[in-house]
Amino acid sequence: MLIVVSMVTFGIFFVVPQWAGATPEAMASRYVGRAATPETVHLVAERLGFNDPVVVQYGRFLKGLFTGAEYDYGAGVEQCPAPCFGYSFISGQPVWPDLVDRIPVTFALALGAAFIWVVAGVSVGVVSALRRGSFFDRVAMGTALAGVSLPIFFTGMVSLVVFSYGLGWTPPGGAWTDLSENPAQWAYNLLLPWITLAFLFAAGYARLTRAGMLETMGEDYIRTARAKGMRERDVVVKHGLRAALTPILTLFGIDFGLLIGGAVLTETTYTLPGLGQFAILAIRNQDLPQVMGVVLIAACFVVLANLIVDLLYAWVDPRVRLS
Repeated sequence: MLIVVSMVTFGIFFVVPQWAGATPEAMASRYVGRAATPETVHLVAERLGFNDPVVVQYGRFLKGLFTGAEYDYGAGVEQCPAPCFGYSFISGQPVWPDLVDRIPVTFALALGAAFIWVVAGVSVGVVSALRRGSFFDRVAMGTALAGVSLPIFFTGMVSLVVFSYGLGWTPPGGAWTDLSENPAQWAYNLLLPWITLAFLFAAGYARLTRAGMLETMGEDYIRTARAKGMRERDVVVKHGLRAALTPILTLFGIDFGLLIGGAVLTETTYTLPGLGQFAILAIRNQDLPQVMGVVLIAACFVVLANLIVDLLYAWVDPRVRLS
């Protein structure tokens, strides 16, 4: 899957422009100064391999991921050690170290928000299913509907205005402290982004959990467990919730993988130096190697998250067995 993603990504950035009429010189012009002569641009295109067949270019790119690469752009040869996700001639640095610096921020944001939205969303969904039609159920599902409908940049801005600039309970956007320096300050700076991001996902998880629990609690094995005298808490948790977690686990793998790949809107709203903000800056600067690096990292995390989810199916749902 990762090889397919790398092929598609490489094709979008290097093959599709050629289909649209872009010449190797036009692609090489991104890596030279504005005052470069046509002869210089042509020479750079030759040295970067833009005149080679697409298969050769992709093979060179794939090889760089494992063994590193060298980029000769005329003024010198730049070394890109493995894993080489490309070399940004705009920033003058390999892409991989920049990605490594940004990943901890995005991972911290995604991990904290994921813990909040799973615990809150699943808990609210279970209680709503057990108290179907009650006042709590109506309020919880109404709030969940609002959470699903409101975009993250709206709730993020409102949260900043109210809790940061109005009440002063949380730090303003852009505050980031390394975990090793001050864990308490690290958590305090991320508290509002965690809650804002979790509110969006917890709403969907609450609705999904409620629907799954309503369906599961009507199954025959639930009635059998109750007839055997099992405690209601054990019936709900060990039988009802465990069977209803399968679609939630599937959705969590996709959501968490995408967030690790870059929570673009949240990081942009709170000015957090993560992969999402890195991707936005790369797009604005038209820095294709950096954009490709973010895409490949995001795909890698999504694939790994779904692999872990597939392995957990047999543990979560006793009806699933691995052959």
